[in-house]
Amino acid sequence: MKGKIRIIGGQWRGRKLQVPEKPGLRPTPNRVRETLFNWLAMDLPGSRCLDLFAGTGALGIEAASRGAKQVLLVEKERDVVQGLKQQVATFAPDIEILCADVLQFLKRTPETFDIIFLAPPYGHDLLRPTCPLLEEGGWLSPHALIYLETERRFGEPSLPATWQVIRRQKVGQVAGFLVVRE
Repeated sequence: MKGKIRIIGGQWRGRKLQVPEKPGLRPTPNRVRETLFNWLAMDLPGSRCLDLFAGTGALGIEAASRGAKQVLLVEKERDVVQGLKQQVATFAPDIEILCADVLQFLKRTPETFDIIFLAPPYGHDLLRPTCPLLEEGGWLSPHALIYLETERRFGEPSLPATWQVIRRQKVGQVAGFLVVRE
């Protein structure tokens, strides 16, 4: 195991999650998550959340800890999914975890979500194909909030015309953008 990250707030505050040793797996830093969840504080209770490229599951699990009604984690790596399922089963059995390639998953019959987390592995340019699939595929509720995370050096990502950046943060090599669908 690479290390641990902790849940920052809510009912599971302080709980630690294992971070597997896996190339490209990089949890969203605590400082970035804290700011993000301060932004989302009023929108989380009762929301339906989709965590694409879930990795450690920190974003989706943090959302569930803070009152999200439904959380679905989608991750491609089978061993990472197995580790997530084992960890989550001990304290949050209602969180759904699916092993799937995100781009293939988004071609399925959609469910609508209120909050979507997009923090794909660096160096793969996965935001570019994922954003249009979310918008055109019917995955977003009206006025959905979408969090996008990328390498700071890439600047602001290209977004569908109906998406508007409402908040941004830069910490170290990470750039995060909170977007609303209008």
